[in-house]
Amino acid sequence: MATKTNEFFMGAKDVMPHHLGVFPFGLVFGVIAMTSGLSILEAILMSSIIFGGASQIVFVQLWSAGVPSFIVGSSVAIVNLRHLLYSASLARYVESLPLRWRMILAYLLTDQSYALMVQKYRNEEFSKYNHYYFLGSGVTLWVGWQIATVFGVLGAAFISKEWSLTFAISLTFIAIVIPLLKTRADLIACLTAGILSILLQPLPWKLWLIFAGLGGIFAGWMATILIKKNKES
Repeated sequence: MATKTNEFFMGAKDVMPHHLGVFPFGLVFGVIAMTSGLSILEAILMSSIIFGGASQIVFVQLWSAGVPSFIVGSSVAIVNLRHLLYSASLARYVESLPLRWRMILAYLLTDQSYALMVQKYRNEEFSKYNHYYFLGSGVTLWVGWQIATVFGVLGAAFISKEWSLTFAISLTFIAIVIPLLKTRADLIACLTAGILSILLQPLPWKLWLIFAGLGGIFAGWMATILIKKNKES
């Protein structure tokens, strides 16, 4: 029987494999933050406050290049706009929760925790304590990200570029997406988003990320409609 404690620790357990990609990701951020001129405290506070790997890396790279603050802030916001899509997808599952709970879960919402929640709901594992599962996965990721950042910050002088830790970033997202591809519509959405993300790279402010995501959603939606019509005919 589902309980608050069981759901929390189940979420923590299920998210642990994702640390194989998250930890190197955090190390990369810590190293980049140090080489970009941030102080140790600034780098650690950025991880605890923003808690967004890709947006943190974009921030330090643009900031170190002397890009105007407005552009830096806008770029970070655009990179994080994908969380609006995540939130819209999960809204019906958490809309009954008190505001304080929704604020906590919104802060802890990451690519990894979103993937876990979507998989849980797809498998129809519903319980009134599902938000504790979300909390468990989110808190575990948050702690792991802070630890990885600290290691990256303190080990920046000893971590060589030859280690190619940045490759872990790509592996992290591949590991998130692959288990979610269960239907033809999922595959079409994924391929469309992937192709658009390559073609739209020249766009400023990382806008390719948003347009590729929206394009993938539209393609998946159209594929779902067409597949349904073919089954009915």
